[in-house]
Amino acid sequence: MKIAIQGIEGSFHDEAVQKLFPNEEIELVKCDSFDAVTQSVKHDKAQLGVLAIENSIAGSILPNYNLIEAGGFEIYDEVFLNIQMYLMSLESESIIDIFEVHSHPVALLQCKDYLRKFPPQFKIIEGKDTASEAKRIKENNLKGVAAIAGKQVADRYGLKILDSNIQDIKENQTRFVLIGKRGETFSKKTPNKASLKFVLGSEVGTLSKALEVMAGHQLNLTKIQSLPLLGTPWKYAFFVDVIFESPQQFYGAMDDLEGVVKELKIIGTYTQNRKNVPSELTNVLEHGE
Repeated sequence: MKIAIQGIEGSFHDEAVQKLFPNEEIELVKCDSFDAVTQSVKHDKAQLGVLAIENSIAGSILPNYNLIEAGGFEIYDEVFLNIQMYLMSLESESIIDIFEVHSHPVALLQCKDYLRKFPPQFKIIEGKDTASEAKRIKENNLKGVAAIAGKQVADRYGLKILDSNIQDIKENQTRFVLIGKRGETFSKKTPNKASLKFVLGSEVGTLSKALEVMAGHQLNLTKIQSLPLLGTPWKYAFFVDVIFESPQQFYGAMDDLEGVVKELKIIGTYTQNRKNVPSELTNVLEHGE
């Protein structure tokens, strides 16, 4: 099975794939950007994609919400990783030799307090992803340059760890979602979580009414994120995650919610997965070779 990720082997996205499919033979479709991940799925270069969607320090990765929704993809599963950041370089280097640090922009953001301790002439360079930047240091024998990535990256590419757990907040988690074309695969798990998008009308109190509908059906709202409505200045769409007891309860709420919002779209129903239980998909696994 082919799964598209942003990054290369050893990246956090690769680790997320391994958590979701520990017993499956996976071929990674390695992409330079999140947009390239969704395009790979759209054009059948990969059957599924894995995207980081939010981080407990850096917050929501807003462009990825639009990539998933605008591309017509469905969320099939989620996984959570504890993210510990490490500063790494060639074996010959020490921390006083470093004048440049490279990493993915989100990783750099998670370590901004640590990076502020370096002198003003110190350069911070945004790169494609954590693992690629580390691999490039090794392959090109870059002296005076360090990368920020996970410990597994240093182990894989033979780099020396200069400093450990450098993220600003030690309890640092990233949530990843598994996406695919809508209706092309199904999970054997019973869904108890959903991601949806709705757009409100211009009437006063419409957001309050929408929230009241969800509360009235005992849906537990775990996330709400507003994003500008593309092509319509100063109008916003709301992306929401909810947890529910049964699918019937959820769909009953959606029937009522359609009556109070201007537009409603269910992006995915799946199983909350804080324990990182492996995915149980049918169709793609069985027929998608």
